[in-house]
Amino acid sequence: MQPHLKPTRRHFLKSSFAAAGSLVAAPQIIRAETLGNAAKTAANSRIGMGFIGMGLISDGHLKTFSGMKEVQPIAVCDVKKWQMEQSAKVLKDRGFSDILATSRYEEVLSRPDIDAVCVTTPDHWHAAIALAAMKAGKDVYVEKPMTLTIEEGKALVAAEKQYGRILQVGSQQRSSVHFRIAANLVRNGMIGDVKEIYCQLGRFPLPPEKEDIVPVPEGFDYDRWLGPTPFFEYSENRVLGNYGRGWRCYWEYGSRKFGDWGAHHFDIIQWALGRDDSGPVEFIPAGHEGSEFHHYRYADGITVWRDRKPDHGHMIRFIGTKGEVHVSRGKIDTLPAELVRHKFGPGDIQVYESMDHRRNFLDSIASRKPTICPATVGHRTGTICQLAGIAERLGRAIKWDPAAEQIMGDNEAKAMQDRPRRDGYEMPALG
Repeated sequence: MQPHLKPTRRHFLKSSFAAAGSLVAAPQIIRAETLGNAAKTAANSRIGMGFIGMGLISDGHLKTFSGMKEVQPIAVCDVKKWQMEQSAKVLKDRGFSDILATSRYEEVLSRPDIDAVCVTTPDHWHAAIALAAMKAGKDVYVEKPMTLTIEEGKALVAAEKQYGRILQVGSQQRSSVHFRIAANLVRNGMIGDVKEIYCQLGRFPLPPEKEDIVPVPEGFDYDRWLGPTPFFEYSENRVLGNYGRGWRCYWEYGSRKFGDWGAHHFDIIQWALGRDDSGPVEFIPAGHEGSEFHHYRYADGITVWRDRKPDHGHMIRFIGTKGEVHVSRGKIDTLPAELVRHKFGPGDIQVYESMDHRRNFLDSIASRKPTICPATVGHRTGTICQLAGIAERLGRAIKWDPAAEQIMGDNEAKAMQDRPRRDGYEMPALG
């Protein structure tokens, strides 16, 4: 670097990373054809980004982030060789050169020219990769739910604070105008005291009772896909990326519908109630003591019902003493109808405004101010998903202390706040 030039952020990160040392190396690497783009001086002022987990949800992130002028794609990573190579081709076709394509996320994190990573693996890999990334000095966009377990969530909150990193959980409904209007209406008491909330999650099929065991496809590191979870013989359904079935239906890799739509809608409920630093106190599964619907309660009695009708054609129905707010992706209605047009003034509560979830992540990288959904928020929402799942799996009500962040009076349930991890796939240690 010439003495008269101002150091770039990337140069600072390179120096910091070199001082800290590198992570794990020696993966098998496949490189896309070099077009020379990444070597241009202009790339030095961009955010170098790596993409980890190239399944269904990654497509939108890969194409959108790579289309933003501040972003320089550097690497793609997946344990399925065909997904990895296809993603590298997408970037190559967009004019990006020297793209690292690897099955090992450690190789991505060891690159000093990568400033941020987008983690879009199945849920059971979110925590370890996100924590390792922050430890390596990277900012992180991680899909929802942020973690598989409550204890993993606590670890990411600690890592975000300790390493001073920017983290955005992919709960993109917070960056939707309709959900923001709903949150402001509820927060400002425009429907009176909230008493009940109906939340529509839908259903997943149960995994097959007997899996069709078949050979692992060539180019797929299945053991690494399983990662910290228990070993099962390979079946196509177990690893299938599909929004209505596949791995999302297994408790081993997520919290089923609680971790799917619940991670979105419970997040909006927390936001609208102003409880991003807290949570409910009791979770009651369907069938327990005659309850028709799964539900959870806050200390003040507000009850959130899963899949209860009528929903009036909306995903979330807030029911208050003076009115209602009904909100979904792309639409919002209120009772009374004119309430939706209410104009808030300077003295009213105004929730964090983000017009674009990915843009908010990049803006926060530049400003070093928290995103609209940092680890502290993602953890509290994830905790609700995980507690709801624990109650459903045990078939009984569980009580939760949101201040101590502990299940109360049920040792079996309390043990499920975390899950055993297979040898070789331990969580990275803080420090």
